[in-house]
Amino acid sequence: MPETDAPGGARSQRPGSGGRRARGGASDGSGTSGREPPLYGALDLGTNNCRLLIARPARDGFRVVDSFSRIVRLGEGLSRTGRLDDAAMERAYEALVQCGERVAKKGVESSRLMAVATQACRQADNGAAFIERVRQGTGLRLRIIDPVEEARLAVEGCLNLFDDTAEAVLVVDVGGGSTELSWLKRTDGGFVLEGWMSAQIGVVTLAERHPEPAGASPAALEGWYEAMVADMGEALAAAPIDPALREVFAAGRAHLVGTSGAITSLAGIHLRLRRYQRNLVDGLWMTRGDCEKAAERLMQLGPAGRAAESCIGPDRADLVLAGAAIMEAVQRAWPSERVRVADRGLREGLLLQKMREDRRPRRHRPRRRLSSRPAPAG
Repeated sequence: MPETDAPGGARSQRPGSGGRRARGGASDGSGTSGREPPLYGALDLGTNNCRLLIARPARDGFRVVDSFSRIVRLGEGLSRTGRLDDAAMERAYEALVQCGERVAKKGVESSRLMAVATQACRQADNGAAFIERVRQGTGLRLRIIDPVEEARLAVEGCLNLFDDTAEAVLVVDVGGGSTELSWLKRTDGGFVLEGWMSAQIGVVTLAERHPEPAGASPAALEGWYEAMVADMGEALAAAPIDPALREVFAAGRAHLVGTSGAITSLAGIHLRLRRYQRNLVDGLWMTRGDCEKAAERLMQLGPAGRAAESCIGPDRADLVLAGAAIMEAVQRAWPSERVRVADRGLREGLLLQKMREDRRPRRHRPRRRLSSRPAPAG
């Protein structure tokens, strides 16, 4: 998705029929109670991006009152050196300073700010030291989460995009340094986790392994793209999932949910948007053919053409085809004609989880347990 500094108007949604586009673009509102609920914040420092959401609980989830997203490329060169680069840390630190200022300006209490770091800080020898530097310099306390929690939070943030009539769903969260995949099966009580994996390949690592050849012929470009698909395909071969579940996908009784810029960029190209519009992208259904055609167009555009696209921009021009290749590899391994686009994920999962925890009544006496849709957990 494009990087933004403007307040957002996105709203999480209740789970519903997969045949409808998820709504978006709702403005902030306090409801009719006369008293506004407190603000919550979710900060995600990833391998490629630093993102912040500040939101207020609402009856149907939450309403975003401020958002921030900045490409920092914290994991640049990490796959070669095993360490966070000094320039990359400076970029990330500057973005985190801005996040801290927004949190303070909005008055988000520290107990309602969930700040996490993912693959780059997990992998780097100096990742923990950078987190401590951030704490001392900005007051932000980032927690390095493991792949299990990262995958679970991505699922939590996308639950309401599941088609309730599907027998299974595969959530694909493409990051900068890793890709988390979660397989869920539908039961009488809702979708439950069947299995998950974290592939140590993301758009940054894949692009660094396979630099785009300059001035190459169409055939050479196709070979370069197929090499990226094959690289991701090898990682997917280790998926700890019963092969019988693959037949559910091949038979058209399941679908994918793609979250992150890898799929939202494809959606923007597919829709030929002159500017990125979240309300048109989030919840969009794309076919496998739609994804393939969008990837072909991206290849034909070349680096300069991709940089000029408003849904991509110069900061993502060299990464977007790596994201397309990852999605292509997933679709080959787990064939599905339908993929639902999610402009949501880990941050939304953090917000929903914390808001749900704070809503739980604290009673000393036993109370009747209400039936609920089980939440997938890693």
